[in-house]
Amino acid sequence: MPRTPHTGPCAARAFDPACETCPRLAAFLVDVRRAQPGYHGRPVPSFGDPRARLLVVGLAPGMHGANRTGRPFTGDHAGILLFRTLYEQGLSTAPESVAADDGLKLLDCRITNAVRCLPPANKPTPAEVRECNTYLAWELGRLPEKGAVFALGAIAHGAVLRAYGLSASAARFAHAATHELPGGRLLVDSYHCSRYNTQTRRLTPDMFAEALSVAREWLRR
Repeated sequence: MPRTPHTGPCAARAFDPACETCPRLAAFLVDVRRAQPGYHGRPVPSFGDPRARLLVVGLAPGMHGANRTGRPFTGDHAGILLFRTLYEQGLSTAPESVAADDGLKLLDCRITNAVRCLPPANKPTPAEVRECNTYLAWELGRLPEKGAVFALGAIAHGAVLRAYGLSASAARFAHAATHELPGGRLLVDSYHCSRYNTQTRRLTPDMFAEALSVAREWLRR
């Protein structure tokens, strides 16, 4: 039987803004703070209503985005498409997120990452994804029954499955694919809204909006 996000080998725990559990990431952030003293340069907390029915799960903070501003997807290229689409679907009060104090609010939506610290070359190791899974499990444990998870990319998709105690083979990642989760929740996949995916047209604005609308329709029911 799949476990809930509160139990098992990756037992849930609340986010620790001073976390230094992963030595490679902690050491890298020390170097980042030294080079960029005005940056947040620390683990990045989730953003949005903790009671929201939609949880967006990304990969990890970007160097000049969340790592700089301290808010997921804020101030970087990946956030352009994400926040514009959230706004168009009534999930954000503004179409652009530029700073943590810009007044933007999410509506029935919360954003987090599979890994809370900026990884070198934007590539966390599998061990770092597993270690940070305790924080994601805590977020998922607060998601209401019949809520929805919008996973941006295969790593985020896999991290959600791990937090629920599901095997990777239980639900294969594919753009706009849907998968049932415990508690009557729904997992919706999307290609990550990274610069690479949007500039190569692997992911178009219409494709992204269509995937997000699947989660919106689930919540409307």
